[in-house]
Amino acid sequence: MTATARIIDGKRRAAQLRHDIAIGVERLRDETGIAPKLAAILVGDDPASAIYVRRKGEQAAAVGMESESHRLSTSISQDDLLALIDRLNHDAAVHGILVQLPLPPHIDKAAVLRRIDPGKDVDGFHPVNVGLLASDSETVDGRIIPCTPMGCMMLLADELGSLEGMNAVVVGCSNIVGRPMAQLLLQARCTVSIAHIHTRDLPELVASADILVSAAGAPGLIKGSWIKPGAVVIDVGINRVPNADGDGSRIVGDVCFDEATARASAITPVPGGVGPMTIACLLENTLRAAIAMTAERRHDTDMASDRQSQFA
Repeated sequence: MTATARIIDGKRRAAQLRHDIAIGVERLRDETGIAPKLAAILVGDDPASAIYVRRKGEQAAAVGMESESHRLSTSISQDDLLALIDRLNHDAAVHGILVQLPLPPHIDKAAVLRRIDPGKDVDGFHPVNVGLLASDSETVDGRIIPCTPMGCMMLLADELGSLEGMNAVVVGCSNIVGRPMAQLLLQARCTVSIAHIHTRDLPELVASADILVSAAGAPGLIKGSWIKPGAVVIDVGINRVPNADGDGSRIVGDVCFDEATARASAITPVPGGVGPMTIACLLENTLRAAIAMTAERRHDTDMASDRQSQFA
């Protein structure tokens, strides 16, 4: 097969976004003396999660943000974890809180995510932020968009401009990627179908997509022959599979990449596509949260000053 698809460079786009974030961080510090601060909570000693949290801290520092990491034992009680979140919620110096998933089985993930202040929920998983995302408006004040879908939409906007009227198929229905991705595509005025690994006639549905976003976590699920000629493919899958020779492993997406490049007009690679955008968008959310919290405190201070002047 002859490759025709343009490779969407997520690393380059993420670097551009981080540059813009650094400018925003510097402006906020110059105007208010405040630097955005991100607090990450890691429960357990999963190596991949530890690496991911470390990268978040490194990239936060690179754009001028402050960060702190809380590494907790796998045996920590749910009450103790919630107490830590409460302390971070009330810490005015902290603007973003993230709890690295997955959590140990004895901890109620939903209860933990609900405990985070929605204004500091930079992952966008709190029910309040989920509800704001589902509201039919692109300009809802204070809503925080989950990082991976936000990054996907940025890549699609760069590639296509307006998405209005396009058929979009999202394969995967998780709360982290699939469902918020569908909401964002609907708000961009696409016609959206949500599918998953149990969908009947999945090849036929995929073949209808002008935009295909796969976040099923199933290596090689999407065959190149399924893809509509000229479609834009965003592969969110990150799957570790053994090398053909049995020596070591490699990371692949949900889409059979070499096959897909012969039919798609543009496609994200794995790795190097959506992944870098996710952390960059986390920093973008942290900056936005810091700006919103600073403006709210300034408003409260002004209101208090006005009340005092009335009785002076």
